[in-house]
Amino acid sequence: MHYSELVDRLERALKSPLPGSAAHDLLSPQPRRQWPEGFHPSRVRNAAGLLLVFPVAERAHIVLTVRAGTLGRHGGQVSLPGGVVDPGETFDQAALREAHEEVGLPLDAVRVLGDLTPLDIPVSGFRLHPILAAADERPPLKPAAGEVAAILEVPVEDLLNPAHLRSTDRERDGRRLTIPAFFVAGHEIWGATAMVLAEFLALLGWPSDF
Repeated sequence: MHYSELVDRLERALKSPLPGSAAHDLLSPQPRRQWPEGFHPSRVRNAAGLLLVFPVAERAHIVLTVRAGTLGRHGGQVSLPGGVVDPGETFDQAALREAHEEVGLPLDAVRVLGDLTPLDIPVSGFRLHPILAAADERPPLKPAAGEVAAILEVPVEDLLNPAHLRSTDRERDGRRLTIPAFFVAGHEIWGATAMVLAEFLALLGWPSDF
C-alpha cells in the first residue's frame, strides 16, 4: 500500500470510534487470558508502545523489534518498541522515548497520529497503550545492545496478505492454546503485538481487504 494513501486512511479512521476489543479478539490466543481472581486494578503497570509507519520506496512499512533472548518471559518475541511509562510522562512521550532508546529513532521527524485502544496483558501485569505515529521518510535505526536482537521493517502489504496469517496449537504455562499469528520477515508475530496490529489493520479495512 502506498504510504501517503495509508496515512490518509488512518487519519480519517481515527476520527471515528476505534474497533477496540472486537479487532483484538481476531488475533487473540484462545482461550484469552484474564486477570487472575482477586487481582486489583491498582496493580496494573502502564506501558506504551510505538506503532510507527514510514515509507520504503513509497510503500508503507512499520517498525517492530525482536526482543533480546535474555529479557525474561518475553525474550525473543516480536514486539513494538516500547516500555514502562515513567512518572509524569504521557503515553505519547513514553512511546517516543522508548522508541528512541530501543531503536535509535530520531524524533524530530515523527508525528503522532493518535492513540489506539489500550490492551491488558495479564501474563505480565501490563496495560499497553499503543501510539500510532508516522515518519515521512525512512528513519535510520539502530538496535539497543542487550535489549533488541533485531529490527524488523515490515511491509503493511505483508500483514494484509492472508498467506502470512495462520493459527497453531500449543501448550503454554500448562494451558492448551490456539494462537493466531502473522508469519512475516522470517518471524512469528503473535500475542499482544498481533492484537495491536489487528486493530491497526482494521482501521485500513481489514479483514475485508483479504
